[in-house]
Amino acid sequence: MRILLVVLLATSVVGCTRWSMNHHLNNAYRAYDRGNCEAVMLELSEVDRDSRSRPYIWPQTAMLRGLCLERTKFYLDAAQTYEWIIKEFPQSEWAYRAKARIETLRILKFIPGNANSQAIPAKI
Repeated sequence: MRILLVVLLATSVVGCTRWSMNHHLNNAYRAYDRGNCEAVMLELSEVDRDSRSRPYIWPQTAMLRGLCLERTKFYLDAAQTYEWIIKEFPQSEWAYRAKARIETLRILKFIPGNANSQAIPAKI
């Protein structure tokens, strides 16, 4: 009986952590839609605390963080965030999106680089 109680308690704690992480991530996207990047950063820090054992969520939160950095005109910081996504998760959808954002920043001359170069597609 004790084993069943321990398993049930452990399962509920894991579920609560996941629910909390999803809740904060949804709040971050809502705040981004409203243009409130301060709230986005606050919600993403909550997601980061809840997702230490779930690294699959890190590139998504980093991408949203980079978009907010762009929105607040911290273009170099955003580019470094995108580079981190590309380096740490090279085969992910988020790496493909990060490469596109870097290319857009170069074309718009917000970051140094060759603006006339073609976008490099992600290797899958």
